Amino acid sequence: MCWLLLPDELWRRILEIGIESNGFSYKDLCCVSISCRRLHRLSSEEPLWNRLLFSDYPQSQSHPSSSSSSSSSKSLYRLRFERDKERRIAAHRRAVLRKESQVAEHSRRLKDMKTRLAQETTKATQTAQDLSNLRRLRQAFVALNVWQPEVVRGRQKQMVEQSVVPAECRIHALEMEFKLCKQQILGLEKSYKDEKRRLDTAKEELASMKYHPVQEHKPTSGGENEHVKRKKLKICNS
Repeated sequence: MCWLLLPDELWRRILEIGIESNGFSYKDLCCVSISCRRLHRLSSEEPLWNRLLFSDYPQSQSHPSSSSSSSSSKSLYRLRFERDKERRIAAHRRAVLRKESQVAEHSRRLKDMKTRLAQETTKATQTAQDLSNLRRLRQAFVALNVWQPEVVRGRQKQMVEQSVVPAECRIHALEMEFKLCKQQILGLEKSYKDEKRRLDTAKEELASMKYHPVQEHKPTSGGENEHVKRKKLKICNS
């Protein structure tokens, strides 16, 4: 192949330009290193990883560690990368925990709203029943002034006499109470729908945060296969 005829100096310059222009990442450098022995040797040189180290982790230059003099830039890069990876994993765990807490809080609110909605519905049903009974009582009171058989009039008079509070006042109070119950139910239903929407959104966000393409498609014998893969990877890196 013609590219194999290029001198080492030219390949070094190509790799340097790639890193300086931020077009070359550590992944690209690792991919180049496994293409052939020659590029493996060139891509492992100290100046390249030194540039990449200060490019990706500028704080390394301002706060050099005591082991910098005895460690290669590639080793330092690997160390910084692992630390940064641990920080990112910890931050992701905290974000997942916060989102799980939000889901639990939304679920708790929905449960409370459902209980209150059931209570208000029961209260509205009972109020409607009481209101219906009072209206019948008022009709009975009006019927006393109209000619009716004596037996019917006596029974209606007995119903009216059992009412201590005037029927009109109680009917008005129950109508207001029933109207208030309906308003409460409408408000709770709207709040329930909004909270349910927020819960569904939080669940989707949590599922997206927890999604991992490799873990989602792991085979049944994934434990043994994973052990073999890690063993092979260690052999390749050694």
